[in-house]
Amino acid sequence: MATKKVLLHQVINEQPATINHRFKMEPMDIVGKAKEDASLPKATMTKIIKEMLPPDVRVARDAQDLLIECCVEFINLISSESNEVCNREDKRTIAPEHVLKALEVLGFGDYIEDVYAAYEQHKLETMQDTLKSGKWTNVAEMTEEEALAEQQRMFAEARARMNGGATIPKQPDAEATIPNQLQPEPSVNSQL
Repeated sequence: MATKKVLLHQVINEQPATINHRFKMEPMDIVGKAKEDASLPKATMTKIIKEMLPPDVRVARDAQDLLIECCVEFINLISSESNEVCNREDKRTIAPEHVLKALEVLGFGDYIEDVYAAYEQHKLETMQDTLKSGKWTNVAEMTEEEALAEQQRMFAEARARMNGGATIPKQPDAEATIPNQLQPEPSVNSQL
């Protein structure tokens, strides 16, 4: 809890050098942008701020800007620590588990349950949106044979793209090819 207060106090008192030093962040840590260029959409943040407060409370523009800066700094801290957790596990992709561990390491353990619940809700909504869009509707209706045929077609397309458009003949399936000794010999009568 004390760590949280110290971090927020440093952010509010605009001591980014202290925070950057503690978390080994440099001004160019954000890919392709200077740290000062990173921000959140003001309209969205203003809407969130207003939703969190009673309707009769107004927020000065400077206070809104400060809250946005605090949010950006918080995201940078969590991202940086998540990356370190990911690296310690020799992983190349930051997973939700890394973010949850970062929250714990940084002293934000009280938020883990709420963050996890929000993550689960997001997964559920994303899955529902995907199903509604029809992207996966025909997959459930495919038989196993149809799915296998579709997979083979997609593999063939990928091979063609990888070979610059030239197709490489597919190896024949063992079941599709009948060895010569098992194939019936043409009869003399069928040739007449």
